[in-house]
Amino acid sequence: MIEVALLHEDGWPGADWEQLAQSAVAAAIAHSPYAAFATDQALYEIAVKLTSDAEVHELNRAYRDKDKPTNVLSFPMVQADLLQGTANTDDGEVLLGDIVLAEGVCAAEAADKGISIADHATHLIVHGTFHLLGYDHMDDNEAQAMEALEIAALASLGLPDPYGDRMMTGD
Repeated sequence: MIEVALLHEDGWPGADWEQLAQSAVAAAIAHSPYAAFATDQALYEIAVKLTSDAEVHELNRAYRDKDKPTNVLSFPMVQADLLQGTANTDDGEVLLGDIVLAEGVCAAEAADKGISIADHATHLIVHGTFHLLGYDHMDDNEAQAMEALEIAALASLGLPDPYGDRMMTGD
């Protein structure tokens, strides 16, 4: 079972952010090797925080030594090589990690792409979920594999290929 906790700060435009976050996380997990998380007895938890550029800037500086805001940050709580065994948790709960989005960066990127902030945020939450599931884009092969999964997850939500312009996300 999957649970998404949404923390939503002022400044983000009106949308059903809880439903959007839940759908984005569910789509990413469904298109991953961990699709069984949705029906496992264990409770898999992901926190999604929609916050300010300033907060993301601070997190990016503190955890990645990058002195600027970025669109999305992911903080996995389970090592990728341990994800397969998470259903055997002692207390029945697995905190997969946190995903944090920056409102100003997200809005600017959405405007540049000519899409809604909600659609862009959906992509970034899908992207962040794949990071929590152990995916990365440090080399071309990893990037292609991760992008293919993102494209499939977004298509299942009725959203187009976000990489049609080959723009990588900033995390």
